[in-house]
Amino acid sequence: MKKGLGIFTVLVLLIAGGAWYMLSGAGDFIRAQIEQQGSKYLGTTVSVFNVDLALTEGRMTISSLDIKNPQGFSNEDAFSVDAITLDLGEVINEPYVVQAISINAPEILYEVDAGGQGNLIVLKNNLAANLPKNKNQPASNDAANPLVIVENVTVSNVRLKFNFEQLSTGDLNIETKAYEVTLPTFNAGSIGQPNGIPADQVGVAVVNAMLDNVIAAAKSEAKKRLAEEAKKKVNEELDKQKDKLLEKANDKLKGLFN
Repeated sequence: MKKGLGIFTVLVLLIAGGAWYMLSGAGDFIRAQIEQQGSKYLGTTVSVFNVDLALTEGRMTISSLDIKNPQGFSNEDAFSVDAITLDLGEVINEPYVVQAISINAPEILYEVDAGGQGNLIVLKNNLAANLPKNKNQPASNDAANPLVIVENVTVSNVRLKFNFEQLSTGDLNIETKAYEVTLPTFNAGSIGQPNGIPADQVGVAVVNAMLDNVIAAAKSEAKKRLAEEAKKKVNEELDKQKDKLLEKANDKLKGLFN
């Protein structure tokens, strides 16, 4: 198999789970498959502006990928990114290898509804519900579905937006319930080691690994912010108590010297 043809084949199989197409129009075909399969697995609308294939460089770039919030949350996107880049290794033998998937500067919304349910948790649960029960079982048996390994998934400069305005915080009475932080670059690890996973599950595995990391970071940041707010409220209450004690002391002193 020539490497150029091999790269094209793996890219198409990676997204489509086995469809074979002529070279012309492959980017549009892959884009459509990302939208269809992504929407199916995540239970919400997934859209892609463009897919660019640089076959001689062994690279594919997915431009302007957006994932809508699941039902029951705001109309904002849960996830959006300008570009995702896939770099391929040798593709002569199965399992085929993707050397790296790079996701740079995505905007991710972590939103909590009135019942305490998070939008990212819902997306992760949708993935789990729609995956085959056997993780090595292809989602579709209609076409060839080779095994694929992704050696490294890197997510950098995540702009994580929090919104828990719908969630009651009781007596804590937090004033700011929507804010944004930038997460440090993290490695979501490898996918499909050591023997590979079916090509039509690679994208799902990548999203799942990214959600695991982002959800953990989001919970940590949210707890830190809540702890800071709680400490501030406690200090405010202590200040009030201090003022009351000072007033009582002054009154006492006045009584002693009158």
